[in-house]
Amino acid sequence: MTETNTDQDETLLRFPCRFPIKAMGRAEAGIETVVTQIIERHAPDTDKDALRSRPSRNGNWVSVTVEIEARSKRQLDAIYRELSEHAEITCAF
Repeated sequence: MTETNTDQDETLLRFPCRFPIKAMGRAEAGIETVVTQIIERHAPDTDKDALRSRPSRNGNWVSVTVEIEARSKRQLDAIYRELSEHAEITCAF
């Protein structure tokens, strides 16, 4: 994806930049795989070892963080849109 002037004007971020994508879902849903697949579609050059997951205290929920090299606001919007629309993802931030 290429950056446009509009992308820079709509955000305080300077692209490219390192940016953490975070998502949360039920532990049994396997959201690590879901998040990885979505990230790979939008940021295929992301390091496979960039994913970190953390279970909730009671083990019912999992928080997943993947740090990507963000290229544009449009790219980030597409990632968040797809994460938010997925049934297994409770929230993305």
